[in-house]
Amino acid sequence: MTPHPVRIGIDVGGTFTDAVAVDATTFALLGQVKVPTSHDHPDGVAHGILAALRELQDQTGIDASSVSFLAHGTTQATNALLEGDVATVGVVGVGRGFESWATGRLRSLAKLQLTPGRGLPIRYAGVRDAEDVVEVKAAVAKVVEDGAEVVVAVQPFSVDDPLGERAVVAQARSQGLLATATHEITGLYGLAKRARTAVLNAGIMPRMVETADLVERSVEAAGITAPLMVMRGDGGVMSLPEMRKRPLLTALSGPAAGVAGALMGERLSEGVFLETGGTSTDISVVRRGRVQVRHARLGGRETYLPALDVRTVGVGGGSLVRLDGTTIRAVGPRSAHIAGLAYACFAPAKALVDAKLVTVAPKQGDPADYVALETPDGTRYALTLTCAANALGVVPEDSYAHCDPEAARRALEPLAKVLGLSTEDAAKAVVRQAVKPVKAVVDDLVDGYGLDRDALSLVGGGGGAAAVTPFLGAESGLDWRIAAHSEVISPLGAALALVRESVEKIVPNPSHTDVLAVRAQAEQAVIAQGADPAGVEVDVTVDPQRNLILAVATGATELRTKDRAAVADDDEVLADVARTLGVPGSEVSELARTGHHRALGARSRPKGFLGRFRPVAQHVRVVDVDGVVRLHSANAHVERTSVGEASGTLTRLVDEHTRVGDGGSRAPAVWLLVGPKIADLSGVLDRDQLVALIGAELKSRTPDEPLVAILEDRG
Repeated sequence: MTPHPVRIGIDVGGTFTDAVAVDATTFALLGQVKVPTSHDHPDGVAHGILAALRELQDQTGIDASSVSFLAHGTTQATNALLEGDVATVGVVGVGRGFESWATGRLRSLAKLQLTPGRGLPIRYAGVRDAEDVVEVKAAVAKVVEDGAEVVVAVQPFSVDDPLGERAVVAQARSQGLLATATHEITGLYGLAKRARTAVLNAGIMPRMVETADLVERSVEAAGITAPLMVMRGDGGVMSLPEMRKRPLLTALSGPAAGVAGALMGERLSEGVFLETGGTSTDISVVRRGRVQVRHARLGGRETYLPALDVRTVGVGGGSLVRLDGTTIRAVGPRSAHIAGLAYACFAPAKALVDAKLVTVAPKQGDPADYVALETPDGTRYALTLTCAANALGVVPEDSYAHCDPEAARRALEPLAKVLGLSTEDAAKAVVRQAVKPVKAVVDDLVDGYGLDRDALSLVGGGGGAAAVTPFLGAESGLDWRIAAHSEVISPLGAALALVRESVEKIVPNPSHTDVLAVRAQAEQAVIAQGADPAGVEVDVTVDPQRNLILAVATGATELRTKDRAAVADDDEVLADVARTLGVPGSEVSELARTGHHRALGARSRPKGFLGRFRPVAQHVRVVDVDGVVRLHSANAHVERTSVGEASGTLTRLVDEHTRVGDGGSRAPAVWLLVGPKIADLSGVLDRDQLVALIGAELKSRTPDEPLVAILEDRG
């Protein structure tokens, strides 16, 4: 039996189901297993999950009672949408006059193409008076008679008054039907987009609920009583009851688990995460310790589904080289897997002696310009990006993608002859061509999100990470590393992920009371799903142009106090901070500290020619006890105070740093270091809203507790 509680993460992939066990206190990997995904079993993927759990218990000796948390990620919702495998949805519109006309137009949702030739199966009925039980019952009966398997209640202004939608949902559920309403999906206006999102949610609900029930039984069969969580598409997890109501939130969660692993396991706070498989690389951004999320497009149309901003490039570890005469045309998008060939570099070196270069078409209709190796006995091998990376020696020896260097060099020799290059130069040409589109996307994300190039890192995950990240880091001049246990970064992310909930609401001219109400709603939502109240963090953004309030709450199901034998070495921390600031270590000083964080800084002018004409600024880096940079600013004010004195001190500072311009006043960006948290209040521009949120963050703290405020003037 393990001495500490254990967290288990499971990733259900198309081919394999991976499971890991992680020490909940030290985050150490205790064990990992891989079993075939059981698509064809009567219990579906749940059977494979049970097999993985039992094998993991046998391998590690973990007692079921020591499991404190279990989460799984699945591609089931995504695949159902991509394949058009959805249930028939009965839309019940509520309202008279204009409302009736507006909801009636939602019949056009049937034209939404999830996949070529597969639209959304929609049935429609209208209700004029939702208080008329007979009329509501008749409308539900009509859509069911027309073949609906699940019901969606729609009313134009239900985000303000949901009573009509609730009446329809209650009637449907009383008849044993699955049902949902648009106000349960989002608090945003926009009838068409809100209804579209709700209908997609309903379309996958029957299948997802059935799977959830089977998975729950599998976990119980393994003797585990810990709460079962499911990965969301925005990088967090949700409880099983919430997943049953809003299964759409699990769509596009494939890359989300990997990013969660980079955030928690790799402590990535500023940078780009690249998850490389055999065929493609998913690229996403972490800025100031937060994943970047946007509303996803499904079926070619925008929805209110929050999901990671992920860019996918058709380059992976198994990508095949394409040749145009004596020039490398491209690398990918087809891979060794698609061509049905083994990687040449993983063959015995002696098997590649006297191999010759041949061209192939991986799939019928593909151009025959993909190259492969053919040995004297007629065996063919794929010449891949992984082969080239190994031939250059950039793949770390402990990497999942590492192979015999001699085999890799022999694999590149036939290509080198055709190109008229040395083996090393041929390998460089392959890797450079492969990372070109990846680098373009990374550069676009770095510039688009305004990432600090001096502070960011490239982190590679996935089985093919070492084929892309090292060379990309060298080409970009950026810090890079391969995530520990990168081949299981997704189940690791599921094991370490935080409970997450986002609440969006349109409030014309919102007051600080409105902002606090949305914040409280998000906070209570994650607590209701099992998050420890003491560790919940809520980030609030107020967009005055759109009258939009967004609150994102995250929290762990148990308060984490990581057990460490020692904290980071002071000299190493100072040297690392000095490097990111571009100054000598002697110029870095400690500006403030709490029990969990230190604010380090140095005064300097901005870099570049124009920097010499700019004033000297206070550059700040906030590091945690691990020495990881958790927050950075190019020009900040740092204030030490206590919780008891904070109200007056911070109100004064906010007033001093509020800037007034043609567009009105803009309060400073504020971060609070208090206890184990970094409270991010930078998304609020209004002075009164900011002061109110500061009060909300501090209300549960003791008066003598130290507090550090970081204030950054708006440009």
